[in-house]
Amino acid sequence: MRVCKPSAKATRLLLTHDDRELLRAVLPSPLLAQGRAAPMLCEALALWLRHPLSVALYADTQGTSSALALCDGLGYGDHCPHYEVEVLEPGPRRHLRPLGSFGELRQLDLAQRGEK
Repeated sequence: MRVCKPSAKATRLLLTHDDRELLRAVLPSPLLAQGRAAPMLCEALALWLRHPLSVALYADTQGTSSALALCDGLGYGDHCPHYEVEVLEPGPRRHLRPLGSFGELRQLDLAQRGEK
């Protein structure tokens, strides 16, 4: 999962690998997920790709980002052999259709790549 953007209503994911978009998903609110669901998803995707993930977590509130269990109580991203999470400030809010445009997440992904 290259970019993850949770909110109270949904969790949007964009997975890219080798400059290719592999997966776009809109999952239910992180507040409804079991505690280890997001870490297990990150681990499973990393194992599938045979490459550790670098995850950019854009959260609108501390509650939604901590519900994913991808960061600690102080808001710092989780690090393990399968993935590394960087918690970033969200951009401006826009209204999106049900699956919505993933252009915003693609831009966040490109920006994240440019910083490294």
